[in-house]
Amino acid sequence: MTLKIVGAVCGLAWASSLRGYMAEVAGAGLTVDRLGTFGLILLPGAVAGALLGWSEYLRRSGGARGWRWLALAPLAFLAVFASPDAIVALVTTGNGGGAVEVVLVGILGGYALSSREPTWARVVWHRRTRHRSWAVQFFSLLAVLALASAIPHRKVIAA
Repeated sequence: MTLKIVGAVCGLAWASSLRGYMAEVAGAGLTVDRLGTFGLILLPGAVAGALLGWSEYLRRSGGARGWRWLALAPLAFLAVFASPDAIVALVTTGNGGGAVEVVLVGILGGYALSSREPTWARVVWHRRTRHRSWAVQFFSLLAVLALASAIPHRKVIAA
């Protein structure tokens, strides 16, 4: 239970930092609402963190049937598409594509960093940006997500 709580707190902190990054990139035109911030960013962050914390607990206790499915914990960030307006915005304007990128980097990055994959599967992600300090924050956030997402792929510790 402790690792689930630690994971949820870390996921919440991670998602809060990501929300701060999003506010900086969006600038003055950003509109903030409770559902968007709490329901579609912070809550999924806490859920993904709790699931990854649980996967660490299971890994340390010898694994369990199907526990590696927890590697898909970053899918919680697709909660943003629970709103029909979000799907329309993704298709028509591309808004929301960042959520898809975060999920893919988390899942694929976790696999690549887990030390279980073949060499060809290692992926390096980079992007140019005009906000270099925010880019460091963004990519460090993605790196932390990928590191946490590697837990379900790691070698089981015998109980």
